[in-house]
Amino acid sequence: MDDGQVVFEQDGYVGRLTLDRPAKLNAATRTMSEQLLDLIPRIDADPEIRAVVLTGAGERAFSVGSDISELDRYDGPWHFRNRLDYCDALRGLRTPVIAAVNGYAFGGGLELALSCDIRLASERATFAAAEIKLGWIGGGGVTALLAASLSASDVATLLLTGDPIDAAEALRIGLVSRVLPAGELLPAATELAHRIAARPPIAAQHAKANLRAALSMGLEPAIQYERELQAVAMGTRDANEGRSAFAEKRPGTFEGR
Repeated sequence: MDDGQVVFEQDGYVGRLTLDRPAKLNAATRTMSEQLLDLIPRIDADPEIRAVVLTGAGERAFSVGSDISELDRYDGPWHFRNRLDYCDALRGLRTPVIAAVNGYAFGGGLELALSCDIRLASERATFAAAEIKLGWIGGGGVTALLAASLSASDVATLLLTGDPIDAAEALRIGLVSRVLPAGELLPAATELAHRIAARPPIAAQHAKANLRAALSMGLEPAIQYERELQAVAMGTRDANEGRSAFAEKRPGTFEGR
């Protein structure tokens, strides 16, 4: 059986995770899930990785989610429910993540893209919450993550039909930030990752945490949480360097301290 793999590469402060099972549209196997679960904490623990790009191998798919044929390997729905989930792991990453969606993002593949902080898509990308056509619904956060980004009507249409939408429609409803020609997608995502990686890493991680909190808190608690994070960030060595660099009209050199 082709269990696939998750390939990790690093270019400067930017890491790239590639779901590598193109013959099966990058459907995630348990082996691939375990590799992601192993890689993600190692990424957060490495100060030399300040931003990550997630993409799929080949030209057809980002990912179509979990390999359906593997569901029978679980000892029933409760065992499946208690699995270690790759979407949970990705959402737990402190390091900023950009999804470069190069083709099908169906089911768990859509959830993987939604678990990233920024989503860019190629012109041939398509998106679907397709589980309803098989008799169940997504369990990797699809409903809450869509609801945080789109109108209730657009979310309901995606969830209740399971039908795919193309990249242009995904851009129109706010599911992705940009749509690019296929050959420009990965360079654009990588360039954006390098720009983020050039920022003070503690501040970048605080910005990500603050955004997640703002989506789940009421207005006043979210503002207070932001203020606390700001105070912590301002006490870092990087913040001192930022002020010095601004006063001296030079680029800052940030250490993540």
